[in-house]
Amino acid sequence: MSTMKFRIPFRKQRKTVSVLRLSGLIASGARGQINDHILAPVIERAFEKGDPSAVALLVNSPGGSPVQSSLIGARIRRLSAEKKIPVLAFVEDVAASGGYWIAVAADEIFVDANSIVGSIGVISAGFGLHELIARYGVERRIYTAGTSKSTLDPFQPEKKEEVERLKSMLEDVHETFKDHVSTRRGDRLSQEEDLFNGDFWTGQKAIELGLVDQIGHLEAVITERFGDKVRIKTYGPRKSWASRFGVKILDDAALLAEEKIAFARFGL
Repeated sequence: MSTMKFRIPFRKQRKTVSVLRLSGLIASGARGQINDHILAPVIERAFEKGDPSAVALLVNSPGGSPVQSSLIGARIRRLSAEKKIPVLAFVEDVAASGGYWIAVAADEIFVDANSIVGSIGVISAGFGLHELIARYGVERRIYTAGTSKSTLDPFQPEKKEEVERLKSMLEDVHETFKDHVSTRRGDRLSQEEDLFNGDFWTGQKAIELGLVDQIGHLEAVITERFGDKVRIKTYGPRKSWASRFGVKILDDAALLAEEKIAFARFGL
């Protein structure tokens, strides 16, 4: 039996703002809490359900995968344009590197005065273990078809040409990052300081540099813009059955350790 919905004529409808919580390391697969595979349906719901007046991004991330950051940012921009819904970003502790990449997808970025923002750069890190295995009499044996298949093998000494090639690839990704920020922030960016060297700043300083727009906290800004009666609906990824019952304890512990290391770089 179907039911009919009745609306009282001339009754003012409450406005709704969708809030997307984006917290943690940005990485594909099980390593990340923020990735396009997990967030795609969540982002779609945030833009489509309840006819929202705006979508707010609550960002707290030290960064991670540039590919996942780009995919998520592009999805947010596409839906914003299609639905004609403005996007506001609110930075909690940190929006650095890939976290800032996603925040820049918003039309406006709000911060706490003490938030950490920036780190517009690209990094690749690892260890050289060839001396360690030699010390213990371990011989590395590797066979390849293709001269570059063992590039940057941590169990072999570095080769200058391989390092140069890696640096060239990092520069390519860095250029994409810079273009994204420049396109989204435009003439708001300061021309008096190098913003693309990997440095990061407090929220207050980031306002002066044009990386963000103003001091503001989510509930206060949304209430001011959309009224006291605004409905705030929060969206986030659902926990899997395994996570709920503790089956993924080892994976979760490894992810937590990796996140702590990433956040620690910013004193968090």
